[in-house]
Amino acid sequence: MSKTLIRGAKILGGEPQDVLIDGETVAEIGTGLSADGARVVEADGQILLPGLVDLHTHLREPGREDSETVLTGTKAAAAGGFTAVHAMANTFPVADSAGVVEQVWRLGQESGYCDVQPIGAVTVGLEGKKLAELGAMHESRAGVRVFSDDGKCVDDAVIMRRALEYVKAFDGVVAQHAQEPRLTEGAQMNEGLVSAELGLGGWPAVAEESIIARDVLLAAHVGSRVHICHLSTAGSVEIVRWAKSKGWNVTAEVTPHHLLLTDELVRSYNPVYKVNPPLRTEADVLALREALADGTIDCVATDHAPHPHEDKDCEWGAAAMGMVGLETALSVVQQTMVDSGLLDWAGVADRMSFRPAHIGRLTGHGRPVSVGEPANLTLHDSAYRGVVDPAGFASRSRNTPYEGRELPGRVTHTFLRGRATVVDGKLA
Repeated sequence: MSKTLIRGAKILGGEPQDVLIDGETVAEIGTGLSADGARVVEADGQILLPGLVDLHTHLREPGREDSETVLTGTKAAAAGGFTAVHAMANTFPVADSAGVVEQVWRLGQESGYCDVQPIGAVTVGLEGKKLAELGAMHESRAGVRVFSDDGKCVDDAVIMRRALEYVKAFDGVVAQHAQEPRLTEGAQMNEGLVSAELGLGGWPAVAEESIIARDVLLAAHVGSRVHICHLSTAGSVEIVRWAKSKGWNVTAEVTPHHLLLTDELVRSYNPVYKVNPPLRTEADVLALREALADGTIDCVATDHAPHPHEDKDCEWGAAAMGMVGLETALSVVQQTMVDSGLLDWAGVADRMSFRPAHIGRLTGHGRPVSVGEPANLTLHDSAYRGVVDPAGFASRSRNTPYEGRELPGRVTHTFLRGRATVVDGKLA
């Protein structure tokens, strides 16, 4: 059936309306629309958002299919309300050539659950020594516009400058994992009172802030675009705010877990809370929320980082860093930003769809819920309350920090170009 009528949905939290999808586009919006020939979805006042876009997803394929595959990762994305994700380059082999990014792009095309836009590595093998084939990756079928060595920092200032100069030619962006490596050797968690009490190696805020300060200055000097991955400290917020006040082309993202969780959780020594960058203090969390609300931080990005059970079910020091996040992101944002009054649903659409799509120069996504626009849509039941059970995740991995925690809201339907990928909370 090519037509779907969503009846009684609150578009961006507004008054209930009907939305008719015909084929791949939104055909009509109004009240009392005819359901003739259409499959009907009774929204009953649920929130209708443009399909969510993630700028920071680890799909692990090729090379770590024991953690995740493009298929399972896109299923998780659809379950979380996402219609497009940007796949990070730290795969095996690294996505540092046209061949590998085209492989990831092709797998995304075949999955059918959401669009996959590969991110290319900045340097060969993520080694930070030699620029990767940036132009070839951009000219490939994958059309790469975002480049990142995420998982590692491009710590060489000359390499970073050259990358910014190179991508400027095609309006690309370098997404920096801001972590000065010499300042984080042996680091296990945020440097502060808790790390001192636990006797764990501290990860100082300045390790992030010093790289961000350098890179916004480089971006201004070159006249290019730089994007800050998973910003996590109050000091980083102030640097980005200052750079934006100068009119420099700087954007930044924050993860859901850095909006909610703090380093106090590490007292449990549960490796599920081990992440890069580390969980910070309550003061940092509050600063990040305010910065996302006022637009200093442009968007929410999940940093979905799946790991097999054995890589997290071990002692803290040996555990891998990272958390899955696609399937819980919207609920965490509702709790921290909407239910707290910091953002309305139009703001959520801006931070989780419009802006990330714009930063990634992703066409067809991050579009208004309007007649004639692509029917990439997410229907979210904001009144729902439920306990997170990772056994029901579509992701291949279960390393969520929210297991057993009650979170608000759930995605009931996701539409990718008019085709339902999630129906009544279950994968189609």
